Amino acid sequence: MKKTLAALLIILLIFGAASPAYAAGPTLKKGMSGGDVWDLQFRLNILGYYDPPLDGQFGSRTEKAVRQFQKAYGLAADGIAGEKTWRMLKRISVNAKELTMLARIVHGEARGEPYVGQVAVAAVVMNRLKSPQFPDTIAGIIFQKGAFTAVDDGQYWLTPGKTAYAAAWDAVRGWDPTGNALYYFNPDTATSKWIWTRKQTTKIGRHIFAK
Repeated sequence: MKKTLAALLIILLIFGAASPAYAAGPTLKKGMSGGDVWDLQFRLNILGYYDPPLDGQFGSRTEKAVRQFQKAYGLAADGIAGEKTWRMLKRISVNAKELTMLARIVHGEARGEPYVGQVAVAAVVMNRLKSPQFPDTIAGIIFQKGAFTAVDDGQYWLTPGKTAYAAAWDAVRGWDPTGNALYYFNPDTATSKWIWTRKQTTKIGRHIFAK
């Protein structure tokens, strides 16, 4: 995992800032190439289905990874990344640009927290991505008005380090130490009475997590 993440961090440093957040992915199949294939490979890689280097070429190894993903999520395992496959991928994974966004929110909101607490913040974002109560994109969730203090006070724009990226990576891979929480708050500084009405799931570091 560390070796793969380190390689992806190098890719993000080179391409991440300019990497487009692809819209609903086009149908992709063996023999195709280009940026959308690279995006597909990135998502499959971060989920653990694709290990080879990301090359933007839809070959046999990419096809195999797509089939494995489809089988795992109850989709027709035809090895073609069509509408249903993309819809599922976008619910549970991120592209290169979105991974950086997750790392920024982790760094801005929880850089003084223990590592598990940083993963927990990213996990809340991923839980919101899966929930119909919130926007259906990482950008929509992070920039939803009043959703995150780090966005409001500008700390979101600080440059995240390797730890923030690792925490974001672990959350996307499925580590959720919050118990499916959709919210978190610092009980020492929270001013909202409403947040105290939410069902609490756990406390990690200075944050209480809730549904």
